[in-house]
Amino acid sequence: MKVSLVFDGHPILAEAGASLLQAWGAAGLPLTENIGCMGQGVCGACRVLVRRQGERLAGTALACETQVEEGMQISFIDHFPAHRSHTYDLRTLTDSWTALEQIDTVFPEAKNCRHCDGCDRACPKGIEVQRMVNLAAAGQAFDAAALFDHCVMCNLCVAACPEHIDPAHLGQFVRRMSASLTLRPADLITRLREIDQGGQPVDFDAPGANPPVRP
Repeated sequence: MKVSLVFDGHPILAEAGASLLQAWGAAGLPLTENIGCMGQGVCGACRVLVRRQGERLAGTALACETQVEEGMQISFIDHFPAHRSHTYDLRTLTDSWTALEQIDTVFPEAKNCRHCDGCDRACPKGIEVQRMVNLAAAGQAFDAAALFDHCVMCNLCVAACPEHIDPAHLGQFVRRMSASLTLRPADLITRLREIDQGGQPVDFDAPGANPPVRP
C-alpha cells in the first residue's frame, strides 16, 4: 500500500509503515553526506517539521522515528548550533562538592529559565528538558544527567529557548560530569572498543552518502 506525502516540496509515494527517512531515500533523494543511520553508523538527528492532514500546526519530529501518513507535509530543519561556546576541561570534573559552582560557571544562563515549556514542546524524544535545566541549575547533576540519557543532540530545544540556555549542551555537560565521577557506561566502552578494532565501520559508499554537487 502506498501513501502520498510532500517532503521538502517533493511529492512522494511511500510504502505504508516506512519511516520518513526511508521514504526520502526510497524516492532517490540524497541524504546529507556521511550523516544518517542508513549505512553510515552515525546518527545525524534528522530533525523535521511535520504537519499531518487536517492539522493547522506543524510539530517537530525525528525522520527516522516517524512513520509516513497520507497527506503529510514534511520539511527538514537545519542544525541549530549553540549560541556560544561552552569551554570546560573534563579532567577537572572530579569533585562533586563543586558541581553547582562548575555548572554555574559554564552555563550561567541556566538559572534564567522562564519555565515556558518551549524546550519540552520542541523535544521529539519527549525528554523533560525544562526539568533537567532546573535540576542542573540547582546543582543536581546526577539527576539532571539521568533525564538526558536518550538525547540525540538534535538541538531543537536550543532553537526553542528564549534565554539562550542551550539545553542540549547543558544536558551533555551534566552527562559528562556524571560520567567523570562514576564508572564509565558499559555500552560506551563496548562501542569505543568496536571502533578501535574496526568493528564499527563507516560506509562512505552507502546509498545517499555522496549526493550530487548542486551548481
